[in-house]
Amino acid sequence: MTNQGAEGEQPEAHGKDDDGVHLALLRLPDVEPHYFARGRELKVEVRSEIPPFIRVKCTDQIPPVVAQETRPPLPPFIRETAIQKARLAEDGWNSRDPEKVALAYAVDSRWRNRSEFVNGRQEIIAFLTRKWAKELDYRLIKEMWAFEGHRIAVRFAYEWHDDSGNWYRSYGNENWEFNADGLMRLRLACINDLPITESDRRYRWPLGRRPDGHPGLTDLGF
Repeated sequence: MTNQGAEGEQPEAHGKDDDGVHLALLRLPDVEPHYFARGRELKVEVRSEIPPFIRVKCTDQIPPVVAQETRPPLPPFIRETAIQKARLAEDGWNSRDPEKVALAYAVDSRWRNRSEFVNGRQEIIAFLTRKWAKELDYRLIKEMWAFEGHRIAVRFAYEWHDDSGNWYRSYGNENWEFNADGLMRLRLACINDLPITESDRRYRWPLGRRPDGHPGLTDLGF
C-alpha cells in the first residue's frame, strides 16, 4: 500500500490491530493524501497524527480510475502529423518489444493481420510475441501513403529470416483508424512474403530504430 506523494518521497507502512489494518503513512505538507493498494484507491479514517506521519484505518475502496491515455500526434491528421505517426509506428515495431508496441493501440483495438484476427491488447501482445519469435533479425520501414481525418494508410516492407537462415522481404499495406486520443483502434494489414538471398538484403542497420539518414521505401525503389 502506498501514499502518492511528491518529490519521490516514500511512505512507511506498519501492521494491524484488533479492529483492522492501520497504516502509518508519511504526511506531506499541503497535499491532500490519497492511498492506494493493488491499483485501487482507498477510503481511510484518520486515527491520529504524529508528524510527519498520519495513522489511518482502511474503511472502503473507491472503484479504480483508469488514467486517460493519449498518444500524440492526435487526429484529425495533416500531412506532417500523418508522416510522424507512421514513423513512430515504425520505430515502435523496430523495438521488437510486444508490450511496448501494444501501448500504441486502444485497449479494445481490432486487427486483421493477413488472415488472422486479433482483438485487444493482450491478444496483440501474444501475436507480436509469436511474430518476433519466428521473424528473426526483423527490420521494418513504413511510409505514409494517404490520410484523412482519423485514418491513415501506409505501405511497408520488412526483412527477416527464419530459424533455418532463409531470408524474406515482406511487402504490405495497412489501413489505420485512430480514436480521439491518438490510439489505433483498427488495423487492417495485407502482407506478401518474397524469398530473398542474404546478399539481396537492403536493410543492414543495427537492430532497433532505423537511422534518420537511412533511405526510405521510395528511395530504395520498393
